[in-house]
Amino acid sequence: MKLSYFVKDLPLKHTFTIAHQSRDIQDTVIVKLKNEAYYGLGETTTNPFYGMTAENIIGTLELAIQKVESENWKSPEELWELCKGDFSQNPFAQCALDMAAWDIFTKMKGKKLYEYLGLDPKAIPLTNFTIGIDTIEKMVEKMKEVDWPIYKIKLGTEHDLDIIRELRKHTDAVFRIDANCAWTADQAIIYSEELLKLNVEFMEQPLAKDDLEGMKEVFKNSKLPVIADESCIVESDVKKCSGLFHGINIKLVKAGGITPALRMIKEAKSLGMKCMVGCMTESSVGITAIAHIAPLLDYVDMDGAMLLSKDIARGVVITPEKVTFPEGNGIGAELV
Repeated sequence: MKLSYFVKDLPLKHTFTIAHQSRDIQDTVIVKLKNEAYYGLGETTTNPFYGMTAENIIGTLELAIQKVESENWKSPEELWELCKGDFSQNPFAQCALDMAAWDIFTKMKGKKLYEYLGLDPKAIPLTNFTIGIDTIEKMVEKMKEVDWPIYKIKLGTEHDLDIIRELRKHTDAVFRIDANCAWTADQAIIYSEELLKLNVEFMEQPLAKDDLEGMKEVFKNSKLPVIADESCIVESDVKKCSGLFHGINIKLVKAGGITPALRMIKEAKSLGMKCMVGCMTESSVGITAIAHIAPLLDYVDMDGAMLLSKDIARGVVITPEKVTFPEGNGIGAELV
């Protein structure tokens, strides 16, 4: 087994702005595991907010090469446990390796990943399509550019309700809003009343992750369900979100891959919380991986490749009507 990796630029169709950052190009790290007969691909994007760069992701992968190539593991779960000490400060790197391990492992089993997990691809919830922060006029233009049944609207401005009111004039689609920690508890509670009237399905991460008292008030008084994002990064966060959020949004890159995400989904469901998996503007490598576990979810945000002006891979094809997987086994994405 050989481990290799390389960095790619993912150009975006539009400048992507959320409450704490903007970008026109997304850097991504692709990991490849290869033996004599098969190969597996994994992906993780970089993220300055979490201090994750291509350099430190690659540096962390270097720490695990000997363990990976020794082949003293028989499954992705075993590899994840074997290397978790090396990746303790860099779950983004572990995600890419874990994803590649699932890809090659299920190819060797002669199954697609969702088949190996016993999941029904027809049970995948429809992804939302994300509209980043911009002028109201440009946000309307972006929405009209892609006619979609569900939009996630990024908020965190001084005129958030005005944005939703104006967008609502142009579509009957369901809205989900994501404030990326930008609001106070009072704002979130007050806004929820108006957002409910505007056919908003839920609010994602309205408050900063350390505002626990505020989230208790929002959880108790919000007219809309609230979903954790920045408050639910790794497995130990799931239980902490119970009683503060109605559901969690798991990002594979932040959690450390598919292996811990599957455990997080199981735990969240046992606590009565809804489950969502979101993306971090990955190419079709990472997005296709999300699609394979999407039958387990109540909501999914896997539009990352749809936001790119040029993809580096072929993989899952998503339309409002259906999700079509690539023909091959494993995760099945291929670089182009």
